[in-house]
Amino acid sequence: MYLAMNRFRIARGKEDDFVQMWRERDSYLADVPGFVRFHLLQGASNEEFTLFASHTEWRSEADFEAWTQSEAFRAAHANAGKSSRDMYMGPPQLEMFQSVL
Repeated sequence: MYLAMNRFRIARGKEDDFVQMWRERDSYLADVPGFVRFHLLQGASNEEFTLFASHTEWRSEADFEAWTQSEAFRAAHANAGKSSRDMYMGPPQLEMFQSVL
């Protein structure tokens, strides 16, 4: 199992807009070989931002890497963040994990 997570710092007051954007977004993941599941997680808040993480599970690192080179990946990210830059407090932080147990 391979996990890919993007952490997002979202400006306070923009949380609902961020969730709605993800809810309406076509990720193109459903038919991608090796894709297992997706979650959007909401974390702690402070005065400036609320932490979110997009979490995808893959059968293998190779499946994830193949997706990043695919047309589905390009289509899913074609308009990422363009219309709503004011909600982001900096770029997302990508983290990857290999399951060891």
